[in-house]
This record gives sequence, C-alpha cells and structure tokens, in this order.
Amino acid sequence: MTDHPNQVPAEFVPPSVWRNPWHFLAFGFGSGTLPKAPGTWGSLVALPFIPLFQMLPDWGYWLMLGITMLFGFWLCGKVADDLRVHDHEGIVWDEMVGMWITLWLVPEGWVWLLLGFLLFRVFDILKPWPIRWIDRHVHGGVGIMLDDVLAGVFAWMALQLVVWGWANGLAAALGW
Repeated sequence: MTDHPNQVPAEFVPPSVWRNPWHFLAFGFGSGTLPKAPGTWGSLVALPFIPLFQMLPDWGYWLMLGITMLFGFWLCGKVADDLRVHDHEGIVWDEMVGMWITLWLVPEGWVWLLLGFLLFRVFDILKPWPIRWIDRHVHGGVGIMLDDVLAGVFAWMALQLVVWGWANGLAAALGW
C-alpha cells in the first residue's frame, strides 16, 4: 500500500468530520470517530438501513447498491485526499456498503441481520484472497471500497448458503 503524499497519521480524528458533509458521510455519520474498531461501528450503523432497503423491489436494492458503491469510490477517494491519509481507519462508508451487499436478498429478521453482520466482519477482518491482495495493491477510492465490496460479496454468498440450507431442511434437522 502506498502512502498519500504528505501523509498525516491515521489515528487523528479530523474536526472536519463534524463540519464537512462529505467527511461526515465517509465517517459513517460520525461512527468512524470512535476510538476502537471503527469498521465494526460503521458496519453496525449500516444495519438500520436494511429494513428500508428491504422494502425496495430486488432490482431497486441492486440499483441502490450500485449507486452507493460508485458514490463510495468518489467519496472515499475525496475524503482520503482531503485528509492526506491513504485509507483513514475512520472512513467507514466502505464497511456500510459491504454490509448492504451482505444483506441483499436476505429474509427479514434480526437473526439474519446478526448472522450477516458476523459473516461480513469475519471476511473484512481476515481478508482472504483476493481481498487482501486488493487491499494492498489497489489504491484511491476504488481501493478503499473494493476490499469491503468483495468482503460483502463473500459474506453474501456464505449467508445465501445458510438461507438456502435453512429453507431446505436445516431448520427441521435442528428441531426448529
């Protein structure tokens, strides 16, 4: 991963988060300013949007994912440039979009939200291939977003397998 020219330490919380609407969005409505595990907090902030997105038709949710992902390429790149930090840990828009990807076409209910959250965090933290490679070699807004988009896709596939298994007898086999 290359550093941004004139890189500033990522640990600082820029005051612009509270003044600049782009920074506020990129920092997950302020959740990225929390001192421990900002990616986890950003992922949690994404969850209340899911019931709203589930009211959309499947194609509408898919369209929303495309728009938020493309917007995120620009947003994350802009805020990283503004802050002079390649991928500030407080930028969590990418985690939010990754969560929304994970929970596309998932049945309603808190159990599915919790399972999706856990799966996404596992893939986002462990970064299996090719996620880790992308995280290290793709830069700018696309690089900031793409590893979390892929973590969301991996978590979505895993969650869809569980949903399929549940619908095809896993619940009955477990006595539920």
